Amino acid sequence: MFAVIETGGKQIRVEVGQSVFVEKIEGKEGDEVVFDKVLLLDGDSLKVGTPYIEGAKVVGKIEKQGRSPKIVVFKYRAKVNYRRTTGHRQPYTKVNITSIA
Repeated sequence: MFAVIETGGKQIRVEVGQSVFVEKIEGKEGDEVVFDKVLLLDGDSLKVGTPYIEGAKVVGKIEKQGRSPKIVVFKYRAKVNYRRTTGHRQPYTKVNITSIA
């Protein structure tokens, strides 16, 4: 059984027992989080929402709050002596999916 959920502006395919990285969700490690924006549900039969499935939810447990590795953003213009260097680290939440209902 799997489901497709929407969180953080992205669609993610999840199964029970799977750990997924999603955009940052407020909460501490060990807290339970409920995803109620379920787009697709596959069990005995395939259910597709328009846009969401009524009454369907995916429950997960927050495993970790973290930040991804730093990426370097380097801007450069030839022949103008223009150089700018900045960095960025995107926050994320690691969620373990416990149930799909």
